[in-house]
Amino acid sequence: MTETLSKTPLHEFHERHGARFVPFAGWQMPVQYTSIIEEHKGVREQAGLFDVSHMGEVLVRGSQAGMFLDYIMTNAISNLKPGKAVYSLMCNENGEVIDDVIVTCLNIAEYMVCLNASNAQKDIIWMLDQSVSFDCLIKDVSLEYALLALQGPKAQAILEAVTSKEWKHLKRFHVEKVEIDGIEVLVSRTGYTGEDGFELYCPWDEGGMLAELIYEKGKSLGLILAGLGARDSLRLEAGYPLYGHEISETVGPLEAGLEWVIKWGKKNDFIGRMALETQNLNAGVTQTVVFYILDDRRIAREGAEVFSGDELVGRVLSGSFSPMIGKAIGSALIKKAYAASQDLCVDIRGTRLPLQIKKPPLHKS
Repeated sequence: MTETLSKTPLHEFHERHGARFVPFAGWQMPVQYTSIIEEHKGVREQAGLFDVSHMGEVLVRGSQAGMFLDYIMTNAISNLKPGKAVYSLMCNENGEVIDDVIVTCLNIAEYMVCLNASNAQKDIIWMLDQSVSFDCLIKDVSLEYALLALQGPKAQAILEAVTSKEWKHLKRFHVEKVEIDGIEVLVSRTGYTGEDGFELYCPWDEGGMLAELIYEKGKSLGLILAGLGARDSLRLEAGYPLYGHEISETVGPLEAGLEWVIKWGKKNDFIGRMALETQNLNAGVTQTVVFYILDDRRIAREGAEVFSGDELVGRVLSGSFSPMIGKAIGSALIKKAYAASQDLCVDIRGTRLPLQIKKPPLHKS
């Protein structure tokens, strides 16, 4: 039986501009327009525009909205001021990651949570289940907002050309509302590429119009269109986790190196805290996520085995090609004792290639 795929409000925009589509998390999404390598380099060197309208959004409102979000998030939420956003994890009672999210404080007692597309529906059900003891309302607004990501060193100049106002004042993980050609837009200085950039929320039906406006204004400043292929290679090069790979219900926050997202000292308890504290006190974790470079163009795919001599010490989580360094890159979950080793190899179809563990971003020396 053929799966019926959802389409974002930019679908006709993508068709007009020659996108090649792939199914992703139940959506028909553009994987590329020209080539993944060209789009990747374009974002690193100038700027790219992505459609990420497949992401889920949830509004949380009410007198105990902040307290509720403190309870289900590892990061501190209730102390956020309007206009501020944070990256956080949601964990279950065992300290396993349910999802990684961006939480934005829109107003006093009003927050928006941006969810991964592949997790959105299960996340919302889980959030509703956890909210029964709190005075707050949870509303799924995923199909009310289109979401565009304008990323790259020229992103600010392009946004300034589009809005006729300066944006240097907007700091990382801060948001501000603006009207662009009659379209109400929430501008967030966030992104998933390792470059400066903005994520732009607007009404669902106006997403295509906003994309066309930004692209037409930005082309002369070097703006290109970019798809999911470049988005994945950019995030891996930058060392950003992707749910189901570097974090999951089997790869926890401490293994993923995300302890900085856990606010142990916040006054409100949070789901998974006891399990994570126990894990932390008992000499931490035995495995850790590392990022690496291969001196080769061959890509080690998810599940490829990592060895130290004849000992199997881990498996690849993600693999891609880095257009910026001309080599294959990836991430792996390995035994923690080998995290500093320079004698590891990965098996690619029977050939063992040495890998160099490197702290991200991988494309910068």
